[in-house]
Order: sequence, then C-alpha cells, then structure tokens
Amino acid sequence: MSSPKNIEIADFNYDLPDERIAKFPLKDRDKCKLLIYKDNQISEGIFSDVEKMLSPDTLMVVNDTKVIPARLEFFTENGARIEIFCLEPHLPADYDSNFASKSECQWKCLAGNLKRWKNFNLRRALTCADGSSINLEVEKMEVSGGEVIAKFSWDGGKSFSEVIDAAGSIPIPPYLNRKAQESDNTDYQTVYSLYKGSVAAPTAGLHFSPELMQRLRCKVGRLTLHVGAGTFKPVKTQTIGEHEMHREFFSVNINFLEDLLAHLGHITAVGTTSVRTLESLYWLGCKILSNQPAEHLSQWECYDDNAPDTAPADAINAIINYLKNNGLDTYKASTGIMICPGYRYRIVNTIITNFHQPQSTLLLLVSAAVGDKWKVIYDYALQHDFRFLSYGDSCYLEVG
Repeated sequence: MSSPKNIEIADFNYDLPDERIAKFPLKDRDKCKLLIYKDNQISEGIFSDVEKMLSPDTLMVVNDTKVIPARLEFFTENGARIEIFCLEPHLPADYDSNFASKSECQWKCLAGNLKRWKNFNLRRALTCADGSSINLEVEKMEVSGGEVIAKFSWDGGKSFSEVIDAAGSIPIPPYLNRKAQESDNTDYQTVYSLYKGSVAAPTAGLHFSPELMQRLRCKVGRLTLHVGAGTFKPVKTQTIGEHEMHREFFSVNINFLEDLLAHLGHITAVGTTSVRTLESLYWLGCKILSNQPAEHLSQWECYDDNAPDTAPADAINAIINYLKNNGLDTYKASTGIMICPGYRYRIVNTIITNFHQPQSTLLLLVSAAVGDKWKVIYDYALQHDFRFLSYGDSCYLEVG
C-alpha cells in the first residue's frame, strides 16, 4: 500500500456553495437534520434520534472544553486597530495555572496588523463582570514565524480568566464571514462545556440540548481537549505528507479510562476532537508499554512500519497502570495525530460529527472511517438540503 503521506488533497474536494454553509444555528439545538450511515446504508432523521441509537451498553464520549473569548481588540495612539488572537498559554504553560494568574501571564498569539505594533505596549481599560475596573497592558515579547509571545499585565487582583472574559470576543469560524454576535456567546458553546481553553468549539456537540442529555440511556464519558486554531488550517500542499498537523493538548481522568476500558467495542465519539483524543490514547498506551516517553504523539508515528499491533485493552490498561504507579488521577498529553485514509481505528466505533470543509484534515478523518463512501454521504447531504459546517447539521457514521 502506498504511504498515506502521498495522498493528494485534491481527491478530497467537493463543491460547497456558500448558501449551504449555516451562518447561524437552529433555535432548537437538537432539531437539526441527522444523516445516518449504518450497515453501508444512508438514512436521515433529526438529531434527537440519537437518543434511540445510543444503547445502554454504549459509552458516548464528549469533549467538555469551553471556548474562550480569544479575540482581543486594541487601538494604538494613532488609531491603528490591532487584534490579538490568543492561541495557547506560554507562561504558565498549564491552562489552569495560566487562567488563575492574578497579575501577569504570557500567551502564544496571532496579531492582526502586526506591522503597526512597534516598540510600545498596547493598553485598554476594562470593566469586569462584577462592575470593577481594571487596566490591561500587553507587551510584545517575541515574534517568530508570524506568531507572537505576548505578556499580559493587569491590576485589580482579578484572574486572567476574568480579564479575558472582559476583554475578548468569541472567535467564531472565519468561513461564517460575519462578526461575532451576542448570541454566539451561548450558541458557540456546548451545553456540557466546563474547562476553558479552546479557541474553536467542538461543534459536533453543539446539537445536544440539556433535555436530550438527560434522556440519553447510554453512559457519557468526558475528556478535555483544547481545540486550537489549527482546526481551521487549510491543507495548502499537494500531498498531505507536506502538511504540518496542529498540536492540541488534552487530559483524561482515571475514572474515564476505566469506563473506556469497560465499553471497548461500543464507543461513540462526539466530534473529531474526541476521535483524535481516543485514538491518540491507544498509541500513547503503546508507547508506555514500550517504555517510551508518552507526553506527545507526533503526526505520523502511528503509520510506522514497525508500529505495534497491541490490543486496545492492553493500551488503555497501560495508561491506567501508569497513573496508579505514579499516584496520579489525571493523564495529560498532547497530540498531533493525522487520521487519514490508511489509518485503522482502534478505539472508536461510531462518530457523531458535522459536515466538514472540502480539502480539510477533518474530511480526511471522516474518510478514514467510512472510506470512499464519504463522497456518497456528502453528495446525499448536498442533494437533500443538509446545512454544512459548524452551525450546520449532523451525521452519525459507523466506522468501517
């Protein structure tokens, strides 16, 4: 078999008219359309039908990350607008510690209109949710490859979590071609979001309402992967081997891992971020079994000719034992895995996800699950008035 690195991204193109991109979600989250691909057959219903499809022996895995208001707007003394887009914490590098900082912290950022940000600090006066006033200052520490290390300093003793809530706006996807609105503060969060850190929502979960979550018969497992801006990064190279996959940080607790172990063979992943985490856990468990460092999974290592063929239960058990032996209850790591045709799923059996952009790494992940049938599935969706992308409709895919 040819190397997955030689796959040409042009083979994953399709015509997506702008009018098929949902600019806003439906009023009722769980009333969107649902395309069902099961037993090599396509059918359709409404999203709340998943209640009947997720049996009591299923573990439905969701990503409980929370989107932060990552876009911060500043103006220079000359009136130039500079937008800072926070990507991930730099110092402290841990999300929880960074958001708890009381006077200063550093972030890796993108900066719009960077050439106008000379050797001066940006400043803004802010009003926090409790009505108190603080002064925020941003210093440009380092610039590398278009990214900026920015140092945030503020007075008033507030946490950075409170500061960014006061200063920022929700970073809705660029393909919506509109500014964020007040409604996006709610619409662009899942109802089960808990832990701040993402700059993009795990949008497959946007369709779950509180009422639907309560009615589910299956067990729900939670992991946390903070979604990075790389999720929107288009593949601009001819072959995917030349594309640098984005790195994302995740954490899972030992109770979740034990539930995962108990439900192997009946795992439904909600969203591509849950898929990436679950499949990465398999490979990281394999690394632990091989006495290798298991803090990060790189883009292509699971495609190596000498990659292990370990039983999923053994891989998950390895992580559980690693935590127990080190007196830990949470496993933290990062992944840059590229899931594409040629990949064999080890953990995930079914996927709930939205309809993704042409020539995207997310579409490659779907193709790895259903093969060339992705074309039939997407043609059906286009011909039957399904709405696409983040605020669009959903599909339930059986992994082949």
